[in-house]
Amino acid sequence: MQDPSNQKCSGRKKTVSFSSMPSEKKISSAHDCISFMQAGCELKKVRPNSRIYNRFFTLDTDLQALRWEPSKKDQEKAKLDIAAIKEIRLGKNTETFRNNGLADQICEDCAFSILHGENYESLDLVANSADVANIWVSGLRYLVSRSKQPLDFMEGNQNTPRFMWLKTMFEAADVDGNGIMLEDTAVELIKQLNPTLKESKIRLKFKEIQKSKEKLTTRVTEEEFCEAYSELCTRPEVYFLLVQISKNKEYLDANDLMLFLEAEQGVTHITEGMCLDIIRRFELSEEGRQKGFLTIDGFTQYLLSPECDIFDPEQKKVAQDMSQPLSHYYINASHNTYLIEDQFRGPADVNGYVRALKMGCRSIELDVSDGPDSEPILCNRNNMTTQLSFQSVLEVVNKFAFIASEYPLILCLGNHCSLPQQKVMAQQMEKVFGDQLYTEAPLLSDSYLPSPEKLKRMIIVKGKKLPSDSDALEGEVTDEDEEAEMSRRMSVEDSGEQKQIWLCRELSDLVSICKSVQHRDFELSMKNQSYWEVCSFSETGASRIANEYPEDFVNYNKKFLSRIYPSAMRIDSSNLNPQDFWNCGCQIVAMNFQTPGPMMDLHTGWFLQNGGCGYVLRPSVMRDEVSYFSANTKGIVPGVSPLALHVKIISGQNFPKPKGACAKGDVIDPYVCVEIHGIPADCAEQRTKTVQQNSDNPIFDETFEFQVNLPELAMIRFVVLDDDYIGDEFIGQYTIPFECLQPGYRHVPLRSFVGDIMEHVTLFVHIAITNRSGGGKGQKRSLSVRMGKKVREYTMLRNIGLKTIDDVFKIAVHPLREAIEMRDNMQSAIVSVKELCGLPPIASLKQCLLTLSSRLVAADSSPSVVLAMRDTFPYLEPLGAVPDVQKRMLAAYDLMIQESRFLIEMADAVQEKIVQCQKAGMGFHEELHNLAAKEGLKGRKLNKAAESFAWNITVLKHLRVSCRHNAYHS
Repeated sequence: MQDPSNQKCSGRKKTVSFSSMPSEKKISSAHDCISFMQAGCELKKVRPNSRIYNRFFTLDTDLQALRWEPSKKDQEKAKLDIAAIKEIRLGKNTETFRNNGLADQICEDCAFSILHGENYESLDLVANSADVANIWVSGLRYLVSRSKQPLDFMEGNQNTPRFMWLKTMFEAADVDGNGIMLEDTAVELIKQLNPTLKESKIRLKFKEIQKSKEKLTTRVTEEEFCEAYSELCTRPEVYFLLVQISKNKEYLDANDLMLFLEAEQGVTHITEGMCLDIIRRFELSEEGRQKGFLTIDGFTQYLLSPECDIFDPEQKKVAQDMSQPLSHYYINASHNTYLIEDQFRGPADVNGYVRALKMGCRSIELDVSDGPDSEPILCNRNNMTTQLSFQSVLEVVNKFAFIASEYPLILCLGNHCSLPQQKVMAQQMEKVFGDQLYTEAPLLSDSYLPSPEKLKRMIIVKGKKLPSDSDALEGEVTDEDEEAEMSRRMSVEDSGEQKQIWLCRELSDLVSICKSVQHRDFELSMKNQSYWEVCSFSETGASRIANEYPEDFVNYNKKFLSRIYPSAMRIDSSNLNPQDFWNCGCQIVAMNFQTPGPMMDLHTGWFLQNGGCGYVLRPSVMRDEVSYFSANTKGIVPGVSPLALHVKIISGQNFPKPKGACAKGDVIDPYVCVEIHGIPADCAEQRTKTVQQNSDNPIFDETFEFQVNLPELAMIRFVVLDDDYIGDEFIGQYTIPFECLQPGYRHVPLRSFVGDIMEHVTLFVHIAITNRSGGGKGQKRSLSVRMGKKVREYTMLRNIGLKTIDDVFKIAVHPLREAIEMRDNMQSAIVSVKELCGLPPIASLKQCLLTLSSRLVAADSSPSVVLAMRDTFPYLEPLGAVPDVQKRMLAAYDLMIQESRFLIEMADAVQEKIVQCQKAGMGFHEELHNLAAKEGLKGRKLNKAAESFAWNITVLKHLRVSCRHNAYHS
């Protein structure tokens, strides 16, 4: 197949405007890059001695050399021959950058290096923007890759597949066949091909083109149509990506696409046939589909498709273990479900239930009072004008209960009815729900609640229950409802005593495994509370407990369900921060679904995972009977491998004006905030620069790095805001659980303030997640390595103060050290290979090996090494003498294989030692308190010993799993 980028033709070339560059600079082809370089620009030249110089760089008109000035050298020495260039690296990926004291102040995306000569010397440069760096890298790579071919960049390019496709589109719309059409027709045609474009922008582009030609007519020629489409519809950041992954072509073939999907996008088991299928579905040109390649338009379409969405498709269905006890899951919960406005004045509306249930809510509130004609009703007791019959609400709930999820629905019953109407309530619930009501008595022999799987399509009533040892048809129970708490808080004469209410047996019998009880304290609860009893906590009370007893709250929630409801002071129905209580393991955090905003964004985003079924399995460190976790942890979590999250915000697409903005034109100045929500140690926020007056395709090109200590409980929220706003700055947001992130180049679909997906409004980002705990001098400035020392601290075992148990744990010290050293040595070896390949730490091992293989090919395209399998391990053996640079690369590769081999061969033995220590330690679990009593430990010392014991078990379990994981992935 002929390279479309080398086909010659006459006429105007395709172009695209950079958003962050002056309008006269247009880049969308190799010709544009070369022209820019020939005109020259200022770049910073970085020296190993930490000095940086400003120099003006140009490309010779004959395309043979790169020159810079001023220079102390004579003019013929202040140059670099294109023929001498071996490689061009984007980013800070040479020894000069890694060792320069000012490197931290240099933007990764603005840096690039030119390696040249037999010794691979580096010319290290920094552009004033990522755009300019991309132009030089793309242009130089293009020149180097075609150094043996005649270069003629002075002609346009009208025979490319893209141009031929546009020509076909134009001819089909040119009904008269005159090669010219009305501007209205041309505008409509471009809008059909790219619906995201505004009509005003298309008309303006035609006016610019016609003005440049000094035309008086507004009719559009085929050439003008193609030029306008190319300028309007080519995204520069996508063009540069295409050139990079196609190895300097201007299209992707099936092999390019396969490597991109495997090495960059993290797709496994990809085949050439699958890539050709993608090309057939997304390529717009007939030639591209027939010959099997993607041009810029097809590649853009593919990147915007659901197949490149940031959300992991595996999480769009139920993907978690649903057979664990109910208390081991976070449960999607609604507060005051009957409201669609604020709780102070809002009317009751049955649509509140419809909305919540459609959103996968699995815990709803039914606040029931006496109604007329002996019929119970639901209403806002602050606004009695709208009343819903209890029966009609039940019928709606029954209709929508299992539309979004088949897993159990909990009805939180707020009972304010007289005994006669309570009996009516019970009759109506039995009639409407029938066999779906779960009324089986809990088994005393069990210790935990049934699982969501066992309770599928069941409706569980949470409410007060009469004592089971009484045959009375009615009796008094305490009233713990939210309104009662509000009344007490508002009352001057608050005695602190809880009101008693009467409850009938019929309603009591509908409550089985969610019996409402009052929380006293954790010590009493752990001794006396039954697993089927549920405590409700006000936001204020739960916050106090979370701050004072974070470990106890987590341990309590391993067995019992906790429900948290918003403070009675939130009369505007604002929302609490659910993350504060999820961190404590609280399962049912009730939200005001009718109130949009950041807190509801977190809640909605969190429950998108696991198929949106309304149940999310909590982290194992918060479920295991013996494990240590504190909700207020400020550092690395024992038992969990910390990760480094790298987020590059590349660009935005079609940002709307903020909804509430006033007295302002359509121009916006967007910027992006990246927020991390999770345990306190993980909470962080970074923001990009502001892009002035660009809503269509603002280029940000900024990379951020975050440490995530408990990935299972972390969320990422992307927020786009207007920096020059009047009245309203919010443009859009998207919140996604960390576990649902897909790596690579992804589009993020933005949601409006009320949570609706906005059509064609996206963020283009690059995501990379690395799991390293240090090693390798080149990483000294990396966040992941700063984590290294802390990781080792958090894998240290603690002294319990009981000699018998401490002696058992001491046996684990040596295998723990072995496991950590093996892991660190392997990761350090991988880092060395990445550095010598000129790749950043976020690069995958697959990218590393692909780069390594391309470097080990001699100038005449013959291989300089051979792959030899020895004992099932892949070694690289040189074929004769190799240059020093290749020797270093081969030595680093050999060390990586040796460390991996050692890890694989030793992992089982080390793991077995750790397992035996863990089992021996667990043997003391039941006896811990008795042994402590004999040693005289009590009160705080006893609690500290129990905490240290749980810590040690957690560390051993983590290292055991980590050892197996690292060996498997080696």
